[in-house]
Amino acid sequence: MLEVSMSGLVRFGVSIDSQLMNKFDSLIERKGYKTRSEAIRDLIRERLVEEEWEGGEEDTVGTITIVYNHHTRELDHALTDMQHKSFHQIISALHVHLDAHNCLEVLVVKGKSREIKKIADRLIGTRGVKHGKLTMTTTGKELV
Repeated sequence: MLEVSMSGLVRFGVSIDSQLMNKFDSLIERKGYKTRSEAIRDLIRERLVEEEWEGGEEDTVGTITIVYNHHTRELDHALTDMQHKSFHQIISALHVHLDAHNCLEVLVVKGKSREIKKIADRLIGTRGVKHGKLTMTTTGKELV
């Protein structure tokens, strides 16, 4: 039976193995949560966000991070060209010189998740990019 408070909060019971609970308690302590409820809410939101951007049609936001050697022939030009072709989705870019050879770019992106994934795949898959990662999240419209 669910207990709903005047503020709209729902209380419910969960049965869980004691070892799993101890591991969860250790995790939430390391992460700085004050209560199990806060941690569980975040886990639920995280999964809902994943569902949102896995669908492909929702508006999402995120970052594309790439590390590359800027001495790689034509790489700077290729990356810039790709970014210009996606100017509607790329809303900001940060370029950092890591050392004499390597650069870090962080692109802030917004759009349909399927489009964002395509842009990230193209950029990360470009010859000369050493490492790349797409991190997607939600616009927050659907979360409480």
